[in-house]
Amino acid sequence: MKIKQVGIFSGSFNPIHIGHLILANYMLEFTYLDEVWFVVSPHNPLKETKNLLSNDIRLEMARLAVMDFDDMIVSDVEFDMPEPSYTIDTLTKLKTENPRLEFTLLIGGDNWTKFYRWKDHERLVKEFKILIYPRRGEDVRIDSEHTENVQLVEAPIVEISSTFIRESIRAGKDVRAFLPNRVYDYIVSNKLYK
Repeated sequence: MKIKQVGIFSGSFNPIHIGHLILANYMLEFTYLDEVWFVVSPHNPLKETKNLLSNDIRLEMARLAVMDFDDMIVSDVEFDMPEPSYTIDTLTKLKTENPRLEFTLLIGGDNWTKFYRWKDHERLVKEFKILIYPRRGEDVRIDSEHTENVQLVEAPIVEISSTFIRESIRAGKDVRAFLPNRVYDYIVSNKLYK
């Protein structure tokens, strides 16, 4: 029986936007992945948390965003883990809880260039596959020792950020085209990011 291949797309998703969905969709259609799981992170150790909405609100927006996609799943696995969230701990927990699945980490080229700062980064590369999507201005280099598990995917470069969306909403701009419809409606009806 074929082992299901799951891509782990971690982030604060504050808010989730169409750029996230475009990347996940590309990974599903143009790589070996069968599913993409959006892991909503309570606290990324390399990011500030001052503008972070509550875990439950960001989780709900992620769920609304993927409602129409059978192969995109939202996970709150990190909600009951110690903070800050470390990717190696999350992937180890997912692997332990789902022994019949194989997990691949999805990260941007910007994260790959500072990957050496991640907790247990050498173990991560040995135990899990990593698919890297390009980011403008980032020159992704993969050492020959890592080419078996690490691969650069020629996904489209999507230059939409959650920061841009938050700042635009605060400035009174209409950014509905940048967000899944249900997420946009949720943000408006709950007066988020004002």
